[in-house]
Amino acid sequence: MVAIVDSGSTKTDWVILDDFKKVFLKTETIGFNPNFINKELIVPEIEKNNSLATVKNSITRIFFYGSGCGIQKNCETIEEELSKVFGNASITVKEDLMAAAYAAYNGKPAIVCIMGTGSNSCYFDGQKLKIKLPSLGFLMGDEGSGSAIGKQLVRRYFMQKLPEDLHREFEDTYQLTIDEALKNMYHTTRPNAYLADFNKFVVERKEHPYFKQMVFDEMMNFFDYQVLPYEESKDAEINFIGSIAYYYENILRSAAAELNLNVGHVVQKPIESLVNYHIKYIL
Repeated sequence: MVAIVDSGSTKTDWVILDDFKKVFLKTETIGFNPNFINKELIVPEIEKNNSLATVKNSITRIFFYGSGCGIQKNCETIEEELSKVFGNASITVKEDLMAAAYAAYNGKPAIVCIMGTGSNSCYFDGQKLKIKLPSLGFLMGDEGSGSAIGKQLVRRYFMQKLPEDLHREFEDTYQLTIDEALKNMYHTTRPNAYLADFNKFVVERKEHPYFKQMVFDEMMNFFDYQVLPYEESKDAEINFIGSIAYYYENILRSAAAELNLNVGHVVQKPIESLVNYHIKYIL
């Protein structure tokens, strides 16, 4: 059996293929971004998934693509922890941008962007991945991401910048105190996922003029930092992977149009396309 795994900071999608390259099992665990999660939690989180526990000894190959895995040390951490569960498997660990490039590939070169809890971009010609810009994480980067939009919302709430109606609705929804917010941002293992979770509030009200402008500005920020530096951005199709791009697709396309950029397709969850790519090109 072969496991194809797409891991973000919030959750991880697992697809297990049988010996005939047919989908045998689909399941989820929490996200395993090594920049945030304590590595000691990885094995217990996998083992408490009954579906994975049932097939763990039958899996002989694992293709793991994860946020935070653009650093070799992090790749080694993930490989080491996975090997403790899947003792019979050869394990390949690569960064999430590679998964996005595979999932978005439709036969022609394109700029591929991740826009979920975090954000990132690359250029993929069908064989080689070009990454021109570093991923600076949610403290300095991740423009346009769920954590960036969540950070804007929480900041504007506490600094009393939200319109009265949104301020009141946020207060009624969360009863959030500054002590609670700071605790979750500075003293938990996944602060970026905590901030990104506030997008539920924004998505439900994304047609509100204030939020529409706030999200638009954040999308413009993403294009400025993550797309325009690529010389290919003027002509290439720009494809997006991730829930934030999916939920704010109309606003995203409006921002791209403002810059005369060509957004192609937007995919919420790349796992199915990623699996198809492996079946067609790798397995």
